[in-house]
Amino acid sequence: MDSNDFIGLVAKRANTSSAQATALTRATLRTLAERIDGGEARDLATQLPEELQAYAFASSETGERFGLDVFVQRVSGRAEVDPALAEAGMRAVFDTLRETVTPGEYDDAISQLPAELSQVANPAAPFDGQRSRG
Repeated sequence: MDSNDFIGLVAKRANTSSAQATALTRATLRTLAERIDGGEARDLATQLPEELQAYAFASSETGERFGLDVFVQRVSGRAEVDPALAEAGMRAVFDTLRETVTPGEYDDAISQLPAELSQVANPAAPFDGQRSRG
């Protein structure tokens, strides 16, 4: 998947323009990289389309600890959208990430998120039979 396909899927899932989807994708990846450990962020980034990789690199080896409210605030501010669109965009980005990177890499990154945030990143529990991971 290239960056145009990735952004197109985010736009469709968030029901927004390509420009807003681009901003939401970049903001979500940057905020995710701040939240997870640096090594995990680098591993995730290497599986993204080249044009998006820089947004997923962490500036620190130790991820910051914050919850859903702060994540939404950061994405909202960075993408310059209201919090409701920021959360919809986050869901769209996480859904697209799930399809783009290997299942193990996605699970490794998401496992570092608090439960409230992992519900946005993965609303279908892995044991309920609805999550197709191939």
